Amino acid sequence: MKSRQYNVLFLCTGNSARSILAEAIMNKWGRGQFHGYSAGSHPNGKVNPLALELLQRLDFPIDGLRSKSWDEFAAPNDVHFDFVFTVCDNAAGETCPVWPGQPMTAHWGIPDPAAVEGSDLEKKFAFRQAFKAMETRIKLFLSLPLSSIDQLRLKERLDAIGKTVDPPQS
Repeated sequence: MKSRQYNVLFLCTGNSARSILAEAIMNKWGRGQFHGYSAGSHPNGKVNPLALELLQRLDFPIDGLRSKSWDEFAAPNDVHFDFVFTVCDNAAGETCPVWPGQPMTAHWGIPDPAAVEGSDLEKKFAFRQAFKAMETRIKLFLSLPLSSIDQLRLKERLDAIGKTVDPPQS
């Protein structure tokens, strides 16, 4: 018997860094049971090169990753989302489209690594921090017993995952 596949959408304003990282992480660690997507309310039109560089260095597939509008998914199509997570505070505060099927939603805000100013090393470190925070949250999410948990408890757990903080790195 084939298990159900869940669709997960990660939203950010520019869809160039955090949501792209989340899409790639979900598609690697959730392969077979989850399919990750990403989009932005005001997409930049291109993926941040530091995000792509990090994903390649960590052996995550980058084929098909692109900056796109959430309008692609708000229009009627074959993709219905089970979960929608905002990963930046701007997107969390915006009025999102109505997603068909009433997916579970939560805010998993992570500081924007693309906004970091400084040396190349400082910028790369910011991307690594964002990646680690997102990977931790996604792995916690993937460990939830989705088939045996009630909706209210699931929503509580999704919100709690969004408040998860990685220990500081030295």
